[in-house]
Amino acid sequence: QLQASGGGLVQAGGSLRLSCAASGLTFDDYAIGWFRQAPGKEREAVSCISSRGHSTYLADSVKGRFTISRDNAKNTVNLQMNSLKHEDTAVYYCAAFRGGRYYDPNNYNYWGQGTQVTVSS
Repeated sequence: QLQASGGGLVQAGGSLRLSCAASGLTFDDYAIGWFRQAPGKEREAVSCISSRGHSTYLADSVKGRFTISRDNAKNTVNLQMNSLKHEDTAVYYCAAFRGGRYYDPNNYNYWGQGTQVTVSS
């Protein structure tokens, strides 16, 4: 199971750091992805990091603003979000990648409850 935390309310231009904590799975066997879903929109991929942290993916909409990292010793993946925009407002989820296209949420499991990020303009 994966659990996302660290969301909150922030003004545009501000920063938040999301964390994804794992339990009950061999964490370093999995690449981990972050997704977000805004009201009325489909769930979209934000970022992904390989099992050892050597490879990362960032959606074009967050490149230069978000950074993903992981600490396998602590079974956590972090998403540092800087220069936040109103359009970043969404519920953010983390999940374990099981193969295939890394931007497709259907290729992930062990979804946890999301964390709400609200950016006021």
